[in-house]
Amino acid sequence: MAEGLPRTRLAWTWAAATAALAFALDQATKWWVLTHLMDPHRVIPITPFFNLVLGWNRGVSFGLLSADHPATPWLLSSLALAVIAGLVVWTTRDRRPGMAASVGFIVGGALGNVVDRLRHGAVTDFLDFHVAGYHWPAFNLADTTIFVGAALLMLVGGRRGATLRAGTP
Repeated sequence: MAEGLPRTRLAWTWAAATAALAFALDQATKWWVLTHLMDPHRVIPITPFFNLVLGWNRGVSFGLLSADHPATPWLLSSLALAVIAGLVVWTTRDRRPGMAASVGFIVGGALGNVVDRLRHGAVTDFLDFHVAGYHWPAFNLADTTIFVGAALLMLVGGRRGATLRAGTP
């Protein structure tokens, strides 16, 4: 049991550090876009395939579950907080630093979007990639950290599954 305590502390440290980093970077970039870059609102071409824009996502990924009902931000925020709680519990059970870091990225990004929903009623999006006139839905740094965390989660989780199938602990 004493051996498990340092591993738990290490996992919590990784999770908290990555969550704090993801959250802080997300909120800082959104603040900068809203207060400095998009005043006035405009499209800022950066490369032939990338613009900075200002968009508001009232739903979840790709605008799914989007509604103008006043309860929508509270409902989606509650759902995100429930997922975050589940991920925190998971971190107490799988204490590998890689798993904890991946959970931290997801948690930090999700919290960043929750803050947006509760402050603005929608998530602030500003990254716009496009090819031949077709635009990917605009997104933000929180969405990116959630994606990176999920990819890392699959990578680290898949490695453990391969190790367990090979018969080694």
